[in-house]
Amino acid sequence: MKVCLIAEGSYPYTFGGVSAWVQMLIKGVPKVDFSIQTIVASRADANECKFVIPANVVSMHDTFLSDDDVVHKVRKKTTMSSRERDAFRSLLYGKNVDWVTIFNYFEHKDVSINGLLMGKDFYDIVSEFYRDKYSQTVFVDFLWNTRSLYLLLFKVLKTPMESADIYHCVATGYAGILASKGKVLFNKPMILSEHGIYTREREEEIIKTNWTQGIYKDIWINYFYCLSDCAYHYADKITSLFMAAQHIQHELGCDPAKTLIIPNGVNIKDYQSFPRKDANDPFINIGAMLRVTPIKDVKTLLSAYSFAKEEVPELKLWIMGPTDEDPDYYDDCVEMVKVNELKDVEFTGRIKPKDYLGKMDMLILTSISEGQPIVMLEAMAVGIPCIATQVGDCAGLIKGEHDDMGDCGIVTPTMNVTRIAQAIVTLANNPELRRKMGEIGMKRVAEHYTENGWIAEYAEMYKELGGGSAETAASKNKK
Repeated sequence: MKVCLIAEGSYPYTFGGVSAWVQMLIKGVPKVDFSIQTIVASRADANECKFVIPANVVSMHDTFLSDDDVVHKVRKKTTMSSRERDAFRSLLYGKNVDWVTIFNYFEHKDVSINGLLMGKDFYDIVSEFYRDKYSQTVFVDFLWNTRSLYLLLFKVLKTPMESADIYHCVATGYAGILASKGKVLFNKPMILSEHGIYTREREEEIIKTNWTQGIYKDIWINYFYCLSDCAYHYADKITSLFMAAQHIQHELGCDPAKTLIIPNGVNIKDYQSFPRKDANDPFINIGAMLRVTPIKDVKTLLSAYSFAKEEVPELKLWIMGPTDEDPDYYDDCVEMVKVNELKDVEFTGRIKPKDYLGKMDMLILTSISEGQPIVMLEAMAVGIPCIATQVGDCAGLIKGEHDDMGDCGIVTPTMNVTRIAQAIVTLANNPELRRKMGEIGMKRVAEHYTENGWIAEYAEMYKELGGGSAETAASKNKK
């Protein structure tokens, strides 16, 4: 069996929860062959694999969104048939999109993307759309904004697809478009796994951004909703990590009959041997295992730590994870530590969890967006309490969605320095509470969030949809 797994902006070139999940899945079903199709911003972002690629990955292909060779070279004009013009018209309007015609257009025609965007057919379609919907704006601005918008999608659509038994994407968006294209062209099943809700995440980013304004914010938001509608329509199975995410999928128009919840999980035995804190360690250690990027809101974490440190001088903050994904933001954080004279803050860079996690007294996440963080499951498996903002499934993991065991940490509002500082102080001053919450976390992971459990569910799904063997590594080792 061959699965074409499609990832956008993650595996194997970026560390993070989604990438780690993909690596665990591939290794967990060793009898399944995987073809990896990535969607990457630029070639510079794909210069180094962050993971050791498993032996059952048989091929890898990259699509680069910012390739210059397509942007600047205007090649021959591409003429559309009447049906193709109608399909592209439906794409701009975002209603009843004729994706089948669009997929075949890019797969079977020698399409020049610049020729398409600068050609008369596309110009006429944009002009009609403008007159119908946006005639109050300046046409030249509208035309160039529309060309810029669809340039990225057309690059993705031009990606050649290879035959596979199953197409599996780990987000909607551009990954969902490629998986849908594979399903349509080869008439094979499609799985969509959402870790966060891609459409809502893009919507939040666009609302906050300064690079587009006015009606163009609405146009970009509607564009991403259109892409997600495509993936929801063509997917045979659609998974989410927790109940609230599934509810959002339904709100966005996803057929409830297709959806199921498969939570993340970890191998508890891996964490039982982690080295523990030295009895002579004078600090109360706060661990933040994260990428130093704005979405993790490290600046709020540093502010909260500074207030908590005033009350509990024994505190020490370990910020553990890559610092090179957003160098400017990392520099800002380092400068913040320096200017505010924050003591006992360490940026470790990329680490092995085994070297640090067991030595922490608590884990903290101050993210403004999450799915179901694997790092929280890792901390729970080690037996340390978590402080996390109320995003994604963080509250569900701490409070328990499937049990009445009690809390294994403290939930705070996002970007609330005072509440986050209070949570740090509460755990720092109560070692017995930390111990009790740590035990609850260990028990919750053991009962509801095991690695073997979620991988077995995907193995069964592969077997059901694609036929052939999808035996997991765990079941193989038992024989």
